[in-house]
Amino acid sequence: MTEGDSATVLTRLRLREQHLACGAKVAPFAGWEMPLQYEGIVAEHLAVRERVGVFDVSHLARAWVEGPEAAELLRLVTTFDVTALPEGQAHYSLYCNEAGGIEDDVFIYHLPGDRWLVIHNAANADRDFERLQAAAGSAAFEVTPETVMLAVQGPEAIALLGTVLSEDIPSMQPRHCAELNWRGTSVLFARTGYTGEDGGECIVDRDHAGLLWDALIAGGGTPAGLGARDTLRLEAALPLHGSDIDASTHPYEAGLGFAVSLDDGAPFTGREVLAELKAQPRIRRLAHLAARARGVIRAGFDVRTPGGTETICCLTSGAYSPSLRLGIGMAYLPVEQAKRGTMLEVDVRGRALPVEVVRRPFYRTPEE
Repeated sequence: MTEGDSATVLTRLRLREQHLACGAKVAPFAGWEMPLQYEGIVAEHLAVRERVGVFDVSHLARAWVEGPEAAELLRLVTTFDVTALPEGQAHYSLYCNEAGGIEDDVFIYHLPGDRWLVIHNAANADRDFERLQAAAGSAAFEVTPETVMLAVQGPEAIALLGTVLSEDIPSMQPRHCAELNWRGTSVLFARTGYTGEDGGECIVDRDHAGLLWDALIAGGGTPAGLGARDTLRLEAALPLHGSDIDASTHPYEAGLGFAVSLDDGAPFTGREVLAELKAQPRIRRLAHLAARARGVIRAGFDVRTPGGTETICCLTSGAYSPSLRLGIGMAYLPVEQAKRGTMLEVDVRGRALPVEVVRRPFYRTPEE
């Protein structure tokens, strides 16, 4: 379902009425009308950190690749060796270009029966599916319009999911996935997320999605929007494609080398250049900056040496951290300045705000 004029057509969420009933304030995002916040970004952020929040992330594109050759076909376009991924597990991977730049970051799930689900970012969905279809042909097909994706995150998330969805969920390990029977329909559940908290993500057919949303909210889940999702992922130092990573950045400078498999020797787009980049010394590195005075740092703000006037780089992400109560951000720093403890400054609308390079992530759960 869409809305808007001929210049701007937004895809509406299947659960739009439920979101509005919960007080959602909606905004355009990557071609979708999405809940930005309900009660408020800080309140929703803290609900996820302290209890459990529920996000509608149906803007993320969902595509299957099926058949006995599915893994080998996927390997042609993804940096991670999915052929070695056991059934019932999921892994983070990348689509790179021939120059080693990150065209998108994706999550790949291996289900029984030679079936693989790939999650694409909304802003890149069309281009990503074209890439997938070019490699896999008719073995690849999209299910985004027919399904809804919900993320349940927080220290109480697994208990809530175990009560609402399946008593088997608490025994599942991180990044494991399974198809569960719930009220006569199949729900694909994965113990994954984008907040730095425990929890999981559920993909359900659109006709049962409202029932699942209502059950999760009735069970104690707090509706949470894109605003809280962004501050949570930043505290967890998780990169956002289009901001912290893009076609001009490569996996090794972004700290994503774990998503690139070279040992198997299999061909994939960008392999040769990535092998060269891995062997070369780093010129810059995605670093993590914490403010050491009051002030909020934002994407695009200039980073300088203390007292300096020349810009070293610009922040790729930045926000106020509700958990830490200070400004935090990420930026690609020259390696000699990306060392922990280095003091720098961020230009906050003409005011020099001192910042320190810190270890990632910014926020750790009490169990870490």
